[in-house]
Amino acid sequence: MSDLFIGLMSGTSLDGVDGVLAAFSDSPAGGPAAAPSHSVMQVLQHVARPFPAALRETFMALNTSGADEIHRAALAANTLTELYAQVVDDLLQQSGTHRSQVRAVGAHGQTVRHRPQEFDGTGYTVQINNPARLAELTGIDVVADFRSRDVAAGGQGAPLVPAFHRAVFGRPDQAVAVLNIGGISNVTLLPAQQLAEAQPVLGFDCGPGNALMDAWCQRHTGHTFDDGGRWAASGQVHAGLLAACLSDPFFAKQPPKSTGRDLFNPAWLDRHLASFAGLAAADVQCTLTELSAQASIRAVLNHQPASSSLVVCGGGAFNAHLMARLKDGLPSLRVVASDEAGLPPLQVEAAAFAWLARKCVRRESGNLPQATGAKKGAAEGARILGGIYAA
Repeated sequence: MSDLFIGLMSGTSLDGVDGVLAAFSDSPAGGPAAAPSHSVMQVLQHVARPFPAALRETFMALNTSGADEIHRAALAANTLTELYAQVVDDLLQQSGTHRSQVRAVGAHGQTVRHRPQEFDGTGYTVQINNPARLAELTGIDVVADFRSRDVAAGGQGAPLVPAFHRAVFGRPDQAVAVLNIGGISNVTLLPAQQLAEAQPVLGFDCGPGNALMDAWCQRHTGHTFDDGGRWAASGQVHAGLLAACLSDPFFAKQPPKSTGRDLFNPAWLDRHLASFAGLAAADVQCTLTELSAQASIRAVLNHQPASSSLVVCGGGAFNAHLMARLKDGLPSLRVVASDEAGLPPLQVEAAAFAWLARKCVRRESGNLPQATGAKKGAAEGARILGGIYAA
């Protein structure tokens, strides 16, 4: 008998909410000893709803300190929760599923600050959400607050998707790299499963994904993103600006590492642009796209150059110019959007949080300590992620 879970994801691209209804079933035990889970997942329904412009602007503003931010964050959480509830209702109606059939909803929330291991050694990560309200609105158990337990255990709290990537995209005899390009890009490096004990899975944030490209596009064109990367493709890479951006210490830092809009934001870009006055806006866009590509290419080449393929998910998979730059930079790899590997790009992260919700309900660990740095040991740092808000 299958378990039904809903996963909700609103990522750092700030474009909206993706939700999936997923069915999980346990498969017979077997396979590699290192396999994390003997479960089969099928996405039954996918729904996306965009952010209202005002909500997007509020979340963008909450990435930095401002007046009355506790009040604004609380109201934004309520608005986001209502949007989450609408997505849940859409999933149930479109799939013909009754809410009583769904075991739980995994609701990630909206990350507005991510500063693990800073300040006092523990740091913090903040996801705007109101899971208690979501349980009231949907009548379904809600699992939320996935990152903070890993941070409490000494980890980065991110990325959390590598364990899911291993379960979905891992291959018995091939090393695979999985690249999620949202506002921030993160990579998962999966060794061949038969070698998993000797070569553990790695996962870490590479740097900016769409965040800087989107911000520059909005500033100069009024559009929230560069559709297909066509504007970037009309410009030229400025080598000096690219080198200056890549000189940021984050890129040289060894994993485990994670980042967010706390670092890669318009103010960061403007500081670099101050040394390069007069650049054409299209050239800056082209350079920002190259920055996202090079950060990801270097992550793969430095840590798993023998990968057979790069599976790309997230909104960046639809940026044709960015995909072309990845292919040019990784000529020995087969670079494909994740739908060619079995799961469409906009469903991957939402499905991951359905998977993590199931892990929480089953009292199974959901993080990979070698990716997040929790307690620096695979066994010691494994944690059950999330808190349950009963319907």
